[in-house]
Amino acid sequence: KGLNVFNSKYVLAKPSTATDDDYEGIEGVVAHEYFHNWTGNRVTCRDWFQLTLKEGLTVFRDQEFSADMTSPAVQRIKDVTRLRTAQFAEDAGPLAHPIRPESYIEMNNFYTSTVYEKGAEVVRLYQTLLGRDGFRKGLRRYLEMHDGRAVTCDDFRQAMAEANDLDLSQLERWYSHAGTPVVRASGAWDESAGSYALTLAQSQRVFPDAAKPEPLPIPVRVGLLGANGNDIAGTAHTLELLESKQTFTFENVRERPVPSIARGFSAPIKLEMERSREELAFLMANDPDPFNRWEAGQTFAKDVLLGLVGRVLDGQALDMDPALVHAFHRILSDPSLDGSIKALTLSLPSEELLSQELSEVDPDAVHRARDFLVRELGAALREDWMRTYVENSQGTDRVNKAEIDRRRLKNRALRYLVALEEPETIGLAVAQFRSSTGMTDYEAAFSALVDLDSSEVDGAIAEFYDRWRGEPLVLDKWFRMQAMSSSPAAFDRVVALSNHPDFNLANPNRARSLLFAFAAGNPVAFHRADGEAYRFIADRVLALDAINPQVASRIVSSFNQWRRFEPGRAGLMKAQLERIAGRPGVSKDVSEIVERALGR
Repeated sequence: KGLNVFNSKYVLAKPSTATDDDYEGIEGVVAHEYFHNWTGNRVTCRDWFQLTLKEGLTVFRDQEFSADMTSPAVQRIKDVTRLRTAQFAEDAGPLAHPIRPESYIEMNNFYTSTVYEKGAEVVRLYQTLLGRDGFRKGLRRYLEMHDGRAVTCDDFRQAMAEANDLDLSQLERWYSHAGTPVVRASGAWDESAGSYALTLAQSQRVFPDAAKPEPLPIPVRVGLLGANGNDIAGTAHTLELLESKQTFTFENVRERPVPSIARGFSAPIKLEMERSREELAFLMANDPDPFNRWEAGQTFAKDVLLGLVGRVLDGQALDMDPALVHAFHRILSDPSLDGSIKALTLSLPSEELLSQELSEVDPDAVHRARDFLVRELGAALREDWMRTYVENSQGTDRVNKAEIDRRRLKNRALRYLVALEEPETIGLAVAQFRSSTGMTDYEAAFSALVDLDSSEVDGAIAEFYDRWRGEPLVLDKWFRMQAMSSSPAAFDRVVALSNHPDFNLANPNRARSLLFAFAAGNPVAFHRADGEAYRFIADRVLALDAINPQVASRIVSSFNQWRRFEPGRAGLMKAQLERIAGRPGVSKDVSEIVERALGR
């Protein structure tokens, strides 16, 4: 047995040059490639249209392995965040496709977040519906029946069905329809009857010239919380939403419950439900399901942030909801939560995720709203952040759960403190940057500093380069963090870095670390109103296309959502797409992405 790993960054690591996330990434990639010995090699795909059969299944297996090796809750949050950021955007855009696509122009463009990450979520549906034992039986039957054969997604579903003596034919719909399903939830408590009725209704994206899609089978894990913060007895269930709309009734509910829905992200859906901020704060503090506890915090923060975006657009003064401050304080003070869960729960939704919620995106308004909230939370909880930082500053560079938890929480506190731009808090980052012997703390401090518009930034940039200029993988980090900086100087730095002696467009890691990181990971700088960043990236895509069309096609995908932006930026992005499309000799890799983005 062997394995192929296609990037040295997923093999080479030591604490001084690799972060905690790097180590976990290596562990997951090595597991993924090793698992392909069975799901991909010994049992392989009949044709390329079945690619999710091996990739979706193997991503699911490496996610489960990583959850066992680290923390199930943390791993699930990281996986879902990645899915929502990349795949939900793909599902909502012009390149939406099923996990089992029906056609392609360039095979290299087949390796998508939908085929991989959404494919893994569809595999997870089987486990949620069948239970771990039933899923294990089905997987064993699949491997035994088809060892040494090339098969299809239908063969996998049939093996699962036969091993559990169930009809799973409705799951076929997940393989053939694109778009992220929306599930709308509403509940009604009948005090006199002591019952609670939960109504779930699903809808799907309807594509031009396509029939209205049939309802999907959607497992929805739920629980009803009582006033004590625990599940009311007998209310934790996995419901099966099989129709367009269904109502599920819970008996013996003698108090008004707070529903916890889609626990553990039990299906790749968007959940919509009217909730008060008080309910979200209650779930954030009490939900027994750690994923939904984090989810409640993200939903609460998103609601606050979208309100702030609206105020920015209306020219109104911004203000902070003290209830969010109180909710954050409770998380920081909760001794039952480990540092990694605290760090994740105390994070805010990214600008990319916030933009997905807007019908027309103004990146400046989104950035201003999020920046305001970070500063306000930093100021309101300054003493808590400072105490958390100090209490978690003593430790080692060892890569184990306790040390990783400590570092994650400490560095979350540091980000909020540095956002205050006070001499004392900036001094903390400078001191950590200069004294750290491990890359996790070193990178966290540098990343916080390069977001600033202060005198310390240029010195830190020069120090980083002088120290690590001989380590290519670390130098990739140097390029990437500057590319993703929210500093007003970010675009000018990126342009200068594209002419740096150590930047090589022909090096895929280096191209991704600067160009893709900037275009995909720095919304406020990439979407500057004058369109100069669009022109810069389009120029680099055209140059890169002649060297590495696969990487060029990934970078040009940053223009895919152009229709969702305010008219000025939308027109500027469209103009660059048309310029790329009109260039003679453009590769099929880039041409397919651009033509579909333009709707041709």
